[in-house]
Amino acid sequence: RFGPLMHIFVSPLNLLLRSSVTRPKGALRPILDMDNIEVFGARDITDLTSKQLLDFDSCTNCGRCQDQCPAWLSGKPLSPRQLIQDAKSYMMERAPILIRDGKNASPPDTNLVGQVITPEVLWSCTSCRACMEACPVSIEHIDTIIDMRRYLTMEEASIPQTAMDALNSIEQRGHPWRGTQATRTDWMEGTGSLTMADDPEHEILLWIGCTSALDGRGQQVARAMASVLKLAGINYRVLGAEENCTGDPARRLGNEYLYQIMAEQNIEILNNYGVRKVLTLCPHCFNTIKNEYPQFGGNFEVVHYTEYVAELLRENKIKPRKAIPMSIAYHDSCYLGRHNEIYDPPREIVEAIPGLQLIEMGKDRCRERGFCCGAGGGRMWMDEEGTKVNHIRTDHFIETSADAVGV
Repeated sequence: RFGPLMHIFVSPLNLLLRSSVTRPKGALRPILDMDNIEVFGARDITDLTSKQLLDFDSCTNCGRCQDQCPAWLSGKPLSPRQLIQDAKSYMMERAPILIRDGKNASPPDTNLVGQVITPEVLWSCTSCRACMEACPVSIEHIDTIIDMRRYLTMEEASIPQTAMDALNSIEQRGHPWRGTQATRTDWMEGTGSLTMADDPEHEILLWIGCTSALDGRGQQVARAMASVLKLAGINYRVLGAEENCTGDPARRLGNEYLYQIMAEQNIEILNNYGVRKVLTLCPHCFNTIKNEYPQFGGNFEVVHYTEYVAELLRENKIKPRKAIPMSIAYHDSCYLGRHNEIYDPPREIVEAIPGLQLIEMGKDRCRERGFCCGAGGGRMWMDEEGTKVNHIRTDHFIETSADAVGV
């Protein structure tokens, strides 16, 4: 009715109905009735929420989302602007038929997912939230992309092979890595760390995460965190062999069913031990346990280690004394920064270390405008053709001439 001026009328409503009013920024919308749902994910516009359809009408086609998208900037087929515009055109074509015929409407000649919006477009997304941060009318691209991924993964079984391998590994081994010979307790050697099974009396549970437990370099991070907690006199425990993947990769790759299995399993373990406070290393584990586990009854106080260590410094429970005469460029993780608005604690830690100089990567490459590392949204377990997102980010580090990178 309003033609090209539609967005002027609906954008204020879209701002008012943005999901961050009712759920945390980092939380995806769950599928709450898995047993009685007709279609997993979004196959047609009838499978999308009214807010998602309102997103399409609200788009001003300004391109700010596209300008910030790491997939687009690295030559991938995903343009957040074009995705919304293509979905809008499809909606405008399909809506009159649905309004006229209702449930008796004939199937569309062209599918929304697979033809109008191709799998290559959907699998390019890193879920970094840069598009949503830039959008002036609160369009929520990630919800729509993940819903379409859910359809591809759970209905069509159409998913890149390497991503499917990660999902199979989560299901069979409890972690997304393949070929690792390490166990979840290897990192504990020499740290004096106790598991909840050994002694459940604790002040805080240290959630290690798959990478810090199973990757050689990641294990150094876990040991370092254990040493900081020991130095500060914190009575912490770990789950050890009982810890499993939080399910974050499964959820963002579209396998909501597997995610919910992992989440409910972990929540049951934490509740059985009476865990109240969880300390995480990985920003993705942090986001999932803090923002998404409450959707399934997992209500815990969750802090990221940068928040916790910064607090220990402020309370003088630890005090760095050895000077480290070097410069460091700090990378704002998308899931710590844009998804959870944690920017200052990591910088407080850097500033507390004698001799360590923080070099920011320019106003367009840090904090809210930080550039993605390329691994989010399950992209960690997918092949990437052409220019790699992480190579672009590496160039940003190199341009600072800093001695090291902090993450």
